[in-house]
Amino acid sequence: MAAKAAKKDAVLAAATELALAAVTEVADPGTVGAHEGFVMDEERLGTHYFTCTAAGYRGWRWAVSVARAPRAKTATICETHLVPGEDSLLSPEWLPWAERLRPGDVGPGDVTPKIDDDPYLVAGFEATGDEDVDQLAQWELGLGRPRVLSGEGREAAAQRWYDGDHGPKATVALKASATCSTCGYFVPMTGALRPVFGVCANEWSPSDGSVVSLDHGCGAHSEVDIDAPEPERIGEPVLDETLVDEL
Repeated sequence: MAAKAAKKDAVLAAATELALAAVTEVADPGTVGAHEGFVMDEERLGTHYFTCTAAGYRGWRWAVSVARAPRAKTATICETHLVPGEDSLLSPEWLPWAERLRPGDVGPGDVTPKIDDDPYLVAGFEATGDEDVDQLAQWELGLGRPRVLSGEGREAAAQRWYDGDHGPKATVALKASATCSTCGYFVPMTGALRPVFGVCANEWSPSDGSVVSLDHGCGAHSEVDIDAPEPERIGEPVLDETLVDEL
C-alpha cells in the first residue's frame, strides 16, 4: 500500500525568504542560486531547494528544511545542507581498507588482512600416521600448512601468469626466436603446473627469477646466437709531425 502524501502546508511553502536567509548565512558568498521549489516531507515538515552555483558542485542543490509547530502561524528552520542531483559529481563509493587493496599495493612492512573464506585456499593436509602417505602429502598437499592452494586458486594463478608479462603474448615473447621450453636456463615447476610453467634462471633475461610459460621467450635464450658483426676498418694510422709535446 502506497504511503499517504503529506498534506500541503501554505505557511511552510511561503517561507522562501526565511529559507534563503538561512542558507545564505552558512554558504560561501555567491554560491546560492535560484529557488528550485518546495517539497513536503512529512506533516508540518518540508524542504526548500536552491541551486548551488559553487565551482565543482554541478547538479548539487542547497536544501533548507523548515517546520511548523501545531497551530503555529510561522515556520522555523530545522537544518541546511547540500544534496546531490542525478548528474552531480560524486566521490566513489567508500570501501573498507581491506577491500581497496589491489595486487602490487603491498610494500615493505605492509600486512594484508586474513581472509577466512578465501576461495583460492583449502584446508591443509593433516598427518594420517601412514609414513608413505604422509611423506607424499608433505610435498604435494602442504603438510604442516593450515591452508594450501585450491584448484580454483591454481587455475586463477595459471591464467594470470599465462596472460601476463611472462606468457606467450608478451611483446618480448612475440619477438623471440625460440621459446623457454628449449632454453637451458628454464627450471620446470613441480606439481600440477609443471606441464605449462617453470622459472627463469638467466640473469640476463628480463624474466630472471619469474614464473614463465613454456611458450614464452626472450632474446637471452641459451641456444640462440647472433651473427658476428664485421670488424670496422679505420684505415692506416696517421702520424702528426707538426706538433711537439712539451716535457
